[in-house]
Amino acid sequence: MFDKLSSLQSRYDELMGQLGSVEVQSDAAEYRKAAKALAEIEPLVQKFREFKGVEAGIAGAEELVNGDDAEMRALAQEELTELQSRREALLQELKILLVPKDPNDEKNVLLEIRAATGGDEAALFAADLFRMYSRHAEAQGWKLEVLSSSDSPAGGLKEVIASISGRGVYSRLKYESGGHRVQRVPATEAAGRIHTSMATVAVLPEAEEVDIQINEKDLRVDTFCSSGPGGQSVNTTYSAVRITHIPTGTVVSQQDEKSQIKNRAKAMKVLRARLYEMEMRKQQEAIAKDRKTQVGTGERSEKIRTYNFPQSRITDHRINFTTHQLLDVLEGDLGELLDQVTAFYNAEKLKEVSQVESTQ
Repeated sequence: MFDKLSSLQSRYDELMGQLGSVEVQSDAAEYRKAAKALAEIEPLVQKFREFKGVEAGIAGAEELVNGDDAEMRALAQEELTELQSRREALLQELKILLVPKDPNDEKNVLLEIRAATGGDEAALFAADLFRMYSRHAEAQGWKLEVLSSSDSPAGGLKEVIASISGRGVYSRLKYESGGHRVQRVPATEAAGRIHTSMATVAVLPEAEEVDIQINEKDLRVDTFCSSGPGGQSVNTTYSAVRITHIPTGTVVSQQDEKSQIKNRAKAMKVLRARLYEMEMRKQQEAIAKDRKTQVGTGERSEKIRTYNFPQSRITDHRINFTTHQLLDVLEGDLGELLDQVTAFYNAEKLKEVSQVESTQ
């Protein structure tokens, strides 16, 4: 590990030299390439330098601990204990930073939330989840745009699809995919009985044309009149679009815009993301065949979390983590939950990397 870190530090110094050279500064493409490569390894190199600084401090403290001055020995021992603790923490941080990055981590996402079992109550819960993610996106400074939505008669959401753009959105939200279960007394329940309902969440990395190629001859595009709110143009122009990807049978519809061109563009964005997810799933399943265990597949049907209102409790079943800050979470304060889940999966990845290294 330390050989690799030393190699990265040498590469960092080399890139710094390139960025300072007149030749690279005069070539915009080369400058961007070097700057990007530098930015990718800089956090790791800076952490490694901090680690080496702590190592040097430990060596110095150990010398003083073995000295003749009793008062100095006591102070040095205290400092040594702190430095050793810091070294262990830095070592763990370095190991996590060395775990191969998910190439999708910096991508924007498409967030899809659908009411599942539970009728109107499931739709109301789906609306609660959408509000939760919307509030969180706002707090993070991310941009959220609703691409399509379908309301329920009781005021909830049967389905909503939104794009969220910002720095590192997918890296933060990718583990939210799955089944979200709610336990509460519905407003319409006269007897005060607790009902259990479900909503599914899918977080898809937004795919560009370079990520997934779609052949026009594989598409069937149908247009139809929009339905629902939308003004005078509703039911008078064929602005709504339904696109079918024939090889996979994937169907996407969009009708929120009055313009057929805009609806088609939104539908293609959703279609591209879904096809990209299918491709990723195939790759993950192929990798999973070589694993002895799996910590979670990320399937949309997999129950990942329970929101229990009577106990003001949220439990993430994948990591056995429970918090009683239910109302704060539903207001968008997802930080602790996301941190706990991310830390768990990072630890699992670290175990995998360690197992591979031990067999080499």
